[in-house]
Amino acid sequence: MTGLVQRLIPEFEVWKRRYPVGFDGSLSIPALRRIQEERGYIADEDITDLTAYLGVPRTQIDEVVAFYTQFTRVPLGKHHLQVCHNVSCSLRGAEGLVKHLCGRLGIKPGETTADGQFTLTTVECLASCGTAPMMMVGDAFFENLTPASVDALLTELKETP
Repeated sequence: MTGLVQRLIPEFEVWKRRYPVGFDGSLSIPALRRIQEERGYIADEDITDLTAYLGVPRTQIDEVVAFYTQFTRVPLGKHHLQVCHNVSCSLRGAEGLVKHLCGRLGIKPGETTADGQFTLTTVECLASCGTAPMMMVGDAFFENLTPASVDALLTELKETP
């Protein structure tokens, strides 16, 4: 094992003490969050090294990364815009917001702007149905969105150092 996971093991060891003996796999989500925080995404070598460290099957880590929208296997822009397109958000205008974002940013969902500032994705559900339509930028929720509020947010994000 080499690289990022090896460097983060001392942190993981501190966290591991919080879990019952024999439940090392429970560390997978916080470890993946830390890896992504450090690298910006989760590389294949990170999954290989993490499975070796935790002693869990690779499929277990692959499934966690695939299930949770917070994890990505590819580099993202500085600001990751995740627009919910599930039923509540769709009924309240999510598709229009996605089209608006595509027009403003000059990209399609799944793409990153040429300057590396924004990545746009659509996600299945962000559990904020009562405040639809909504999107998540990084770890922050933005709710009851309109094209005007999205424009204001984009302006604010562009000015963020």
